[in-house]
Amino acid sequence: MQVFSLFDANEKLTRLIADICATAPALAEYLSRNSGVLDAVIGGAFFAEWPGVAGLKSDLMGRLDTASDYEAKLVAARLWQRDWHFRVGVHHLRGLIDARTAGEQYAHLAEATLAGLWPCVIDDMARKHGSPPGAGAILLAMGSLGAGRLNAASDLDLIVIYDADGEAESDGRRPLAARPYYARLTQAMITALTAPMGEGRLYEVDMRLRPSGKQGPVATSIGAFEIYQQTEAWTWEHLALTRARPIAGPDALQHRVTACRRQLLGEKGGARDVKADVTDMRTRLTGAKPATGPLDAKAGPGRLMECELAAQTLCLLSGGSSHTVHDQIAEGVDAGVVDADTGAALSTAYDSFWRLQTASRLLVGGTVDPDKLGEAGLAFIKRETGQQSVAAIADWVADSADKAAAAFDRIVQDD
Repeated sequence: MQVFSLFDANEKLTRLIADICATAPALAEYLSRNSGVLDAVIGGAFFAEWPGVAGLKSDLMGRLDTASDYEAKLVAARLWQRDWHFRVGVHHLRGLIDARTAGEQYAHLAEATLAGLWPCVIDDMARKHGSPPGAGAILLAMGSLGAGRLNAASDLDLIVIYDADGEAESDGRRPLAARPYYARLTQAMITALTAPMGEGRLYEVDMRLRPSGKQGPVATSIGAFEIYQQTEAWTWEHLALTRARPIAGPDALQHRVTACRRQLLGEKGGARDVKADVTDMRTRLTGAKPATGPLDAKAGPGRLMECELAAQTLCLLSGGSSHTVHDQIAEGVDAGVVDADTGAALSTAYDSFWRLQTASRLLVGGTVDPDKLGEAGLAFIKRETGQQSVAAIADWVADSADKAAAAFDRIVQDD
Protein backbone atom coordinates (compact mmCIF):
# COMPACT_ATOMS: atom_id res chain seq x y z
CA MET A 1 0.00 0.00 0.00
CA GLN A 2 2.90 2.35 0.75
CA VAL A 3 4.19 1.89 -2.79
CA PHE A 4 0.85 2.86 -4.33
CA SER A 5 0.60 5.84 -2.00
CA LEU A 6 4.06 6.89 -3.12
CA PHE A 7 3.07 6.65 -6.77
CA ASP A 8 -0.17 8.49 -6.12
CA ALA A 9 1.71 11.34 -4.47
CA ASN A 10 4.42 11.51 -7.14
CA GLU A 11 2.89 11.68 -10.59
CA LYS A 12 6.23 12.55 -12.20
CA LEU A 13 7.82 9.51 -10.59
CA THR A 14 5.05 7.28 -11.92
CA ARG A 15 5.49 8.63 -15.45
CA LEU A 16 9.25 8.20 -15.20
CA ILE A 17 9.00 4.54 -14.15
CA ALA A 18 6.46 3.86 -16.89
CA ASP A 19 8.75 5.49 -19.44
CA ILE A 20 11.73 3.41 -18.30
CA CYS A 21 9.79 0.14 -18.31
CA ALA A 22 8.32 0.81 -21.75
CA THR A 23 11.55 1.98 -23.35
CA ALA A 24 14.71 0.56 -21.82
CA PRO A 25 14.71 -3.13 -20.78
CA ALA A 26 18.26 -2.94 -19.37
CA LEU A 27 17.46 0.15 -17.32
CA ALA A 28 14.19 -1.36 -16.13
CA GLU A 29 15.94 -4.55 -15.03
CA TYR A 30 18.47 -2.47 -13.16
CA LEU A 31 15.67 -0.52 -11.47
CA SER A 32 13.93 -3.76 -10.44
CA ARG A 33 17.11 -4.88 -8.61
CA ASN A 34 17.99 -1.45 -7.24
CA SER A 35 14.77 0.28 -6.32
CA GLY A 36 16.69 2.36 -3.80
CA VAL A 37 17.82 4.65 -6.64
CA LEU A 38 14.31 6.11 -6.62
CA ASP A 39 15.23 7.82 -3.36
CA ALA A 40 17.52 10.04 -5.40
CA VAL A 41 14.63 10.93 -7.73
CA ILE A 42 12.33 11.78 -4.85
CA GLY A 43 15.10 13.67 -3.08
CA GLY A 44 14.82 16.55 -5.53
CA ALA A 45 18.43 16.82 -6.73
CA PHE A 46 17.97 14.26 -9.49
CA PHE A 47 17.57 16.93 -12.15
CA ALA A 48 20.11 19.39 -10.76
CA GLU A 49 23.15 20.55 -12.72
CA TRP A 50 25.85 17.95 -13.33
CA PRO A 51 28.65 18.44 -10.75
CA GLY A 52 31.63 17.38 -12.90
CA VAL A 53 34.53 15.21 -11.80
CA ALA A 54 35.56 17.47 -8.92
CA GLY A 55 32.05 17.66 -7.50
CA LEU A 56 31.56 13.91 -7.83
CA LYS A 57 34.87 13.20 -6.09
CA SER A 58 33.94 15.49 -3.22
CA ASP A 59 30.52 13.89 -2.85
CA LEU A 60 31.94 10.36 -2.86
CA MET A 61 34.70 11.23 -0.40
CA GLY A 62 32.07 12.54 1.99
CA ARG A 63 30.21 9.24 1.78
CA LEU A 64 33.33 7.16 2.25
CA ASP A 65 34.52 9.20 5.22
CA THR A 66 31.40 8.23 7.17
CA ALA A 67 31.72 4.49 6.45
CA SER A 68 32.79 2.47 9.50
CA ASP A 69 35.20 0.04 7.86
CA TYR A 70 36.64 -1.10 4.52
CA GLU A 71 33.70 -3.29 3.54
CA ALA A 72 31.30 -0.49 4.43
CA LYS A 73 33.25 1.80 2.11
CA LEU A 74 32.85 -0.67 -0.76
CA VAL A 75 29.12 -0.82 -0.10
CA ALA A 76 28.86 2.97 0.13
CA ALA A 77 30.72 3.36 -3.17
CA ARG A 78 28.33 0.97 -4.89
CA LEU A 79 25.22 2.69 -3.57
CA TRP A 80 26.60 6.08 -4.54
CA GLN A 81 27.74 5.02 -8.01
CA ARG A 82 24.49 3.30 -8.95
CA ASP A 83 22.47 6.43 -8.12
CA TRP A 84 24.58 8.60 -10.40
CA HIS A 85 24.78 5.94 -13.12
CA PHE A 86 21.01 5.63 -13.11
CA ARG A 87 20.67 9.40 -13.31
CA VAL A 88 22.84 9.62 -16.45
CA GLY A 89 20.81 6.91 -18.15
CA VAL A 90 17.48 8.51 -17.30
CA HIS A 91 18.62 11.96 -18.41
CA HIS A 92 19.73 10.51 -21.74
CA LEU A 93 16.52 8.51 -22.14
CA ARG A 94 14.39 11.57 -21.48
CA GLY A 95 16.37 13.75 -23.89
CA LEU A 96 17.78 16.04 -21.19
CA ILE A 97 21.32 15.29 -22.42
CA ASP A 98 22.64 14.00 -25.74
CA ALA A 99 24.83 10.96 -26.40
CA ARG A 100 28.08 12.92 -26.27
CA THR A 101 27.21 14.43 -22.89
CA ALA A 102 26.07 11.07 -21.55
CA GLY A 103 29.40 9.55 -22.61
CA GLU A 104 31.32 12.28 -20.81
CA GLN A 105 29.23 11.92 -17.67
CA TYR A 106 29.66 8.14 -17.50
CA ALA A 107 33.43 8.75 -17.80
CA HIS A 108 33.35 11.44 -15.09
CA LEU A 109 31.55 9.01 -12.81
CA ALA A 110 34.05 6.22 -13.39
CA GLU A 111 37.00 8.56 -12.84
CA ALA A 112 35.53 9.88 -9.59
CA THR A 113 34.78 6.34 -8.40
CA LEU A 114 38.34 5.19 -9.05
CA ALA A 115 39.87 8.29 -7.47
CA GLY A 116 37.69 7.84 -4.40
CA LEU A 117 38.34 4.13 -3.91
CA TRP A 118 42.06 4.10 -4.65
CA PRO A 119 43.06 5.70 -1.30
CA CYS A 120 40.69 3.34 0.54
CA VAL A 121 42.32 0.30 -1.04
CA ILE A 122 45.78 1.67 -0.26
CA ASP A 123 44.81 2.32 3.38
CA ASP A 124 43.49 -1.23 3.76
CA MET A 125 46.69 -2.60 2.23
CA ALA A 126 48.79 -0.40 4.53
CA ARG A 127 46.92 -1.72 7.57
CA LYS A 128 48.02 -5.24 6.65
CA HIS A 129 51.45 -4.75 5.12
CA GLY A 130 52.56 -1.17 5.71
CA SER A 131 52.61 1.92 3.52
CA PRO A 132 53.41 1.60 -0.20
CA PRO A 133 57.19 1.38 -0.71
CA GLY A 134 58.70 4.45 -2.35
CA ALA A 135 56.68 7.09 -4.16
CA GLY A 136 53.45 5.08 -4.52
CA ALA A 137 51.36 4.07 -7.53
CA ILE A 138 48.96 5.61 -10.03
CA LEU A 139 45.97 4.38 -11.97
CA LEU A 140 46.46 4.94 -15.69
CA ALA A 141 43.17 5.00 -17.60
CA MET A 142 43.32 3.42 -21.05
CA GLY A 143 40.80 2.80 -23.80
CA SER A 144 37.48 4.62 -23.66
CA LEU A 145 38.01 5.81 -20.10
CA GLY A 146 41.33 7.35 -21.08
CA ALA A 147 39.55 9.03 -23.99
CA GLY A 148 36.94 10.39 -21.58
CA ARG A 149 33.87 8.73 -23.06
CA LEU A 150 31.99 5.64 -21.81
CA ASN A 151 28.55 4.14 -22.34
CA ALA A 152 26.17 2.56 -19.85
CA ALA A 153 27.76 -0.90 -20.16
CA SER A 154 31.46 -0.01 -20.55
CA ASP A 155 34.19 -1.84 -18.69
CA LEU A 156 37.35 -0.04 -17.59
CA ASP A 157 40.80 -0.48 -19.15
CA LEU A 158 43.44 0.22 -16.49
CA ILE A 159 47.17 -0.01 -15.87
CA VAL A 160 48.84 0.36 -12.45
CA ILE A 161 52.29 1.97 -12.50
CA TYR A 162 54.36 2.28 -9.34
CA ASP A 163 57.63 3.86 -8.24
CA ALA A 164 59.37 1.97 -5.43
CA ASP A 165 62.11 4.64 -5.54
CA GLY A 166 64.78 2.30 -4.25
CA GLU A 167 62.81 0.95 -1.29
CA ALA A 168 63.03 -2.83 -1.16
CA GLU A 169 59.91 -3.51 0.89
CA SER A 170 57.04 -2.02 2.85
CA ASP A 171 57.33 -1.08 6.52
CA GLY A 172 54.40 -2.91 8.12
CA ARG A 173 54.09 -5.76 10.61
CA ARG A 174 53.99 -8.14 7.65
CA PRO A 175 56.24 -6.37 5.14
CA LEU A 176 56.25 -7.27 1.47
CA ALA A 177 58.87 -6.72 -1.19
CA ALA A 178 57.95 -3.87 -3.54
CA ARG A 179 56.92 -5.93 -6.55
CA PRO A 180 54.54 -8.33 -4.75
CA TYR A 181 53.24 -5.42 -2.66
CA TYR A 182 52.08 -3.51 -5.71
CA ALA A 183 50.82 -6.68 -7.38
CA ARG A 184 48.60 -7.36 -4.36
CA LEU A 185 47.52 -3.73 -4.24
CA THR A 186 46.44 -3.97 -7.89
CA GLN A 187 44.50 -7.17 -7.28
CA ALA A 188 42.84 -5.56 -4.26
CA MET A 189 41.72 -2.64 -6.42
CA ILE A 190 40.33 -4.98 -9.06
CA THR A 191 38.43 -6.87 -6.36
CA ALA A 192 37.10 -3.62 -4.90
CA LEU A 193 35.62 -2.75 -8.30
CA THR A 194 34.43 -6.15 -9.49
CA ALA A 195 33.41 -8.08 -6.36
CA PRO A 196 29.72 -9.12 -6.68
CA MET A 197 28.53 -7.83 -3.32
CA GLY A 198 24.88 -7.57 -2.41
CA GLU A 199 24.86 -4.14 -4.06
CA GLY A 200 26.43 -5.58 -7.21
CA ARG A 201 29.68 -4.77 -9.00
CA LEU A 202 30.98 -1.31 -9.73
CA TYR A 203 32.71 -2.07 -13.04
CA GLU A 204 34.31 -4.88 -14.95
CA VAL A 205 38.05 -4.26 -15.34
CA ASP A 206 40.35 -5.13 -18.23
CA MET A 207 44.12 -5.07 -17.57
CA ARG A 208 45.23 -6.51 -20.92
CA LEU A 209 46.66 -3.21 -22.18
CA ARG A 210 49.47 -3.30 -19.61
CA PRO A 211 53.02 -3.89 -20.91
CA SER A 212 53.42 -7.47 -22.21
CA GLY A 213 49.65 -7.98 -21.91
CA LYS A 214 48.45 -11.07 -20.07
CA GLN A 215 52.02 -12.30 -19.71
CA GLY A 216 53.22 -9.20 -17.88
CA PRO A 217 52.96 -8.34 -14.18
CA VAL A 218 49.66 -6.80 -13.10
CA ALA A 219 51.53 -3.76 -11.77
CA THR A 220 54.45 -2.22 -13.65
CA SER A 221 57.32 -0.18 -12.24
CA ILE A 222 57.82 3.23 -13.81
CA GLY A 223 61.33 2.29 -14.93
CA ALA A 224 60.14 -0.91 -16.61
CA PHE A 225 57.25 0.97 -18.22
CA GLU A 226 59.53 3.60 -19.74
CA ILE A 227 62.09 1.08 -21.02
CA TYR A 228 59.40 -1.20 -22.44
CA GLN A 229 57.65 1.61 -24.29
CA GLN A 230 60.94 2.88 -25.71
CA THR A 231 62.49 -0.42 -26.76
CA GLU A 232 59.96 -3.25 -26.93
CA ALA A 233 56.43 -1.94 -27.47
CA TRP A 234 54.68 -2.73 -30.75
CA THR A 235 52.77 -0.17 -32.78
CA TRP A 236 49.47 -1.38 -31.35
CA GLU A 237 50.77 -0.62 -27.85
CA HIS A 238 51.72 2.90 -28.87
CA LEU A 239 48.27 3.26 -30.40
CA ALA A 240 46.81 2.30 -27.02
CA LEU A 241 49.12 4.83 -25.38
CA THR A 242 47.46 7.63 -27.37
CA ARG A 243 44.51 7.31 -24.98
CA ALA A 244 46.47 6.80 -21.74
CA ARG A 245 45.57 9.27 -18.98
CA PRO A 246 46.56 9.21 -15.28
CA ILE A 247 43.51 9.62 -13.06
CA ALA A 248 44.57 8.76 -9.49
CA GLY A 249 47.71 8.60 -7.42
CA PRO A 250 50.68 10.84 -6.56
CA ASP A 251 50.94 13.96 -8.73
CA ALA A 252 54.68 13.60 -9.33
CA LEU A 253 54.28 10.09 -10.73
CA GLN A 254 51.30 11.17 -12.83
CA HIS A 255 53.42 13.96 -14.33
CA ARG A 256 56.28 11.57 -15.06
CA VAL A 257 54.01 9.12 -16.90
CA THR A 258 52.40 11.97 -18.84
CA ALA A 259 55.82 13.29 -19.88
CA CYS A 260 56.89 9.79 -20.95
CA ARG A 261 53.76 9.43 -23.06
CA ARG A 262 54.24 12.77 -24.78
CA GLN A 263 57.88 12.03 -25.56
CA LEU A 264 57.11 8.60 -26.99
CA LEU A 265 54.24 9.82 -29.16
CA GLY A 266 56.35 12.74 -30.38
CA GLU A 267 59.17 10.40 -31.35
CA LYS A 268 56.75 8.02 -33.06
CA GLY A 269 55.26 10.82 -35.18
CA GLY A 270 55.73 10.12 -38.86
CA ALA A 271 57.34 6.71 -38.33
CA ARG A 272 57.31 4.74 -41.55
CA ASP A 273 56.02 1.51 -40.05
CA VAL A 274 52.82 3.00 -38.58
CA LYS A 275 50.68 2.84 -41.72
CA ALA A 276 51.73 -0.71 -42.59
CA ASP A 277 51.19 -1.92 -39.03
CA VAL A 278 47.79 -0.26 -38.81
CA THR A 279 46.72 -1.76 -42.13
CA ASP A 280 47.61 -5.20 -40.81
CA MET A 281 45.77 -4.52 -37.56
CA ARG A 282 42.72 -3.39 -39.47
CA THR A 283 42.63 -6.63 -41.44
CA ARG A 284 42.97 -8.71 -38.28
CA LEU A 285 40.30 -6.68 -36.50
CA THR A 286 37.82 -7.15 -39.34
CA GLY A 287 38.38 -10.91 -39.31
CA ALA A 288 38.23 -11.27 -35.54
CA LYS A 289 35.30 -8.94 -34.85
CA PRO A 290 32.89 -8.69 -37.78
CA ALA A 291 29.64 -6.79 -37.49
CA THR A 292 26.92 -8.84 -35.80
CA GLY A 293 24.12 -7.21 -37.76
CA PRO A 294 23.06 -4.12 -39.72
CA LEU A 295 22.57 -2.09 -36.53
CA ASP A 296 25.91 -3.02 -34.94
CA ALA A 297 27.53 0.36 -34.30
CA LYS A 298 30.79 -0.98 -32.89
CA ALA A 299 32.30 -3.78 -34.98
CA GLY A 300 32.87 -3.94 -38.70
CA PRO A 301 34.65 -1.87 -41.38
CA GLY A 302 34.18 1.86 -40.90
CA ARG A 303 32.24 1.53 -37.66
CA LEU A 304 33.05 2.75 -34.17
CA MET A 305 36.15 0.64 -33.48
CA GLU A 306 37.64 1.58 -36.84
CA CYS A 307 36.85 5.27 -36.31
CA GLU A 308 38.69 5.16 -33.00
CA LEU A 309 41.62 3.27 -34.54
CA ALA A 310 41.81 5.85 -37.33
CA ALA A 311 41.95 8.67 -34.77
CA GLN A 312 44.70 6.88 -32.81
CA THR A 313 46.60 6.42 -36.07
CA LEU A 314 46.39 10.13 -36.78
CA CYS A 315 47.70 10.81 -33.28
CA LEU A 316 50.76 8.65 -33.95
CA LEU A 317 51.35 10.02 -37.43
CA SER A 318 51.12 13.62 -36.23
CA GLY A 319 53.03 13.08 -32.98
CA GLY A 320 50.09 14.63 -31.15
CA SER A 321 49.24 14.50 -27.48
CA SER A 322 45.40 14.57 -27.37
CA HIS A 323 43.34 11.77 -25.83
CA THR A 324 39.91 12.18 -27.44
CA VAL A 325 38.85 11.06 -30.89
CA HIS A 326 37.82 14.49 -32.15
CA ASP A 327 40.97 16.19 -30.87
CA GLN A 328 43.21 13.50 -32.35
CA ILE A 329 41.52 13.92 -35.72
CA ALA A 330 41.91 17.70 -35.47
CA GLU A 331 45.61 17.32 -34.67
CA GLY A 332 46.03 15.12 -37.72
CA VAL A 333 44.39 17.75 -39.91
CA ASP A 334 46.43 20.59 -38.38
CA ALA A 335 49.65 18.64 -38.92
CA GLY A 336 48.79 18.05 -42.58
CA VAL A 337 48.65 14.27 -42.14
CA VAL A 338 45.15 14.22 -43.61
CA ASP A 339 42.98 16.78 -45.39
CA ALA A 340 40.10 18.58 -43.70
CA ASP A 341 37.40 16.76 -45.69
CA THR A 342 38.72 13.36 -44.66
CA GLY A 343 38.92 14.46 -41.05
CA ALA A 344 35.37 15.80 -41.15
CA ALA A 345 34.05 12.57 -42.69
CA LEU A 346 35.69 10.53 -39.95
CA SER A 347 34.42 12.80 -37.16
CA THR A 348 30.88 12.76 -38.53
CA ALA A 349 30.82 8.98 -38.80
CA TYR A 350 32.23 8.60 -35.29
CA ASP A 351 29.51 10.83 -33.83
CA SER A 352 26.85 8.88 -35.72
CA PHE A 353 28.02 5.52 -34.44
CA TRP A 354 28.52 6.84 -30.94
CA ARG A 355 24.86 7.94 -30.80
CA LEU A 356 23.66 4.51 -31.89
CA GLN A 357 26.10 2.67 -29.62
CA THR A 358 25.20 4.71 -26.55
CA ALA A 359 21.49 4.27 -27.17
CA SER A 360 21.87 0.52 -27.74
CA ARG A 361 23.88 -0.02 -24.57
CA LEU A 362 21.39 1.98 -22.54
CA LEU A 363 18.38 0.06 -23.85
CA VAL A 364 19.60 -3.54 -23.90
CA GLY A 365 23.24 -3.56 -22.86
CA GLY A 366 24.36 -4.66 -26.35
CA THR A 367 23.49 -4.42 -30.03
CA VAL A 368 19.82 -3.72 -30.56
CA ASP A 369 17.53 -6.17 -32.32
CA PRO A 370 14.64 -4.05 -33.62
CA ASP A 371 12.33 -7.09 -33.61
CA LYS A 372 12.74 -7.39 -29.85
CA LEU A 373 12.34 -3.71 -28.99
CA GLY A 374 9.02 -2.21 -28.12
CA GLU A 375 7.55 0.83 -29.80
CA ALA A 376 9.05 3.20 -27.22
CA GLY A 377 12.52 1.68 -27.57
CA LEU A 378 12.40 2.02 -31.34
CA ALA A 379 11.25 5.60 -30.97
CA PHE A 380 14.32 6.29 -28.83
CA ILE A 381 16.66 4.74 -31.42
CA LYS A 382 14.99 6.75 -34.18
CA ARG A 383 15.37 9.93 -32.14
CA GLU A 384 19.04 9.30 -31.50
CA THR A 385 19.86 8.48 -35.11
CA GLY A 386 17.53 11.02 -36.71
CA GLN A 387 15.99 8.30 -38.91
CA GLN A 388 12.33 7.42 -39.42
CA SER A 389 12.39 3.63 -39.79
CA VAL A 390 14.51 0.56 -39.09
CA ALA A 391 15.34 0.28 -42.78
CA ALA A 392 16.46 3.90 -42.83
CA ILE A 393 18.65 3.33 -39.77
CA ALA A 394 20.30 0.32 -41.45
CA ASP A 395 20.93 2.37 -44.61
CA TRP A 396 22.32 5.21 -42.49
CA VAL A 397 24.68 2.83 -40.70
CA ALA A 398 25.90 1.33 -43.98
CA ASP A 399 26.43 4.73 -45.59
CA SER A 400 28.25 6.11 -42.55
CA ALA A 401 30.47 3.02 -42.41
CA ASP A 402 31.35 3.28 -46.10
CA LYS A 403 32.36 6.92 -45.71
CA ALA A 404 34.44 6.25 -42.59
CA ALA A 405 36.15 3.23 -44.19
CA ALA A 406 37.04 5.33 -47.23
CA ALA A 407 38.43 8.05 -44.94
CA PHE A 408 40.53 5.45 -43.12
CA ASP A 409 41.82 4.16 -46.49
CA ARG A 410 43.07 7.66 -47.32
CA ILE A 411 44.84 7.94 -43.96
CA VAL A 412 46.88 4.74 -44.38
CA GLN A 413 47.47 4.85 -48.11
CA ASP A 414 51.08 5.16 -49.27
CA ASP A 415 52.25 8.72 -49.88
